[in-house]
Amino acid sequence: MSSTTQQTDDRADGREETENERADRQWSELIQEVRVAQTGVQIMFGFLLTVVFTPRFTTLPDVDRTIYLVTVVLGAAATGALIGPVAFHRVVSGRRMKPRAVIWASRLTVTGLCLLLATLISALLLIMRVATHNHLVPWIVAGIVAWYVLCWFVLPLWAGHRHTRT
Repeated sequence: MSSTTQQTDDRADGREETENERADRQWSELIQEVRVAQTGVQIMFGFLLTVVFTPRFTTLPDVDRTIYLVTVVLGAAATGALIGPVAFHRVVSGRRMKPRAVIWASRLTVTGLCLLLATLISALLLIMRVATHNHLVPWIVAGIVAWYVLCWFVLPLWAGHRHTRT
């Protein structure tokens, strides 16, 4: 494909931007998205770290302590993945690889969102088990999982698929 044809194809979406301009725009958008997720996961992770120091923690059954430990590990992993794009950019900055950096940072962000989903669900399960001891807790948590998956993944994928078809 000639460079003229490639340039025409790149601008077929109505944007007048080069590959580097597109990468700069995508990077800015990605970092704004990551800021929202980072704030939430860091607040939640900080809260989770304090739970172990409360007097009630020692009275939790082993199952609830295990759920807590899994939740903390998931929170730590989510924090790492959602901070990862910033570190990635800092390490590769100036090496003329922004389009590839955007792809890798986007993958880290999606991974972080999946880990955040698992952290939220695990934390919700623990809180509801401790607060209610109700047999409906797994069903309620399953409903919330379905809601998150719908909002975070199904709806965007459906919209993207529908938009690219028309």
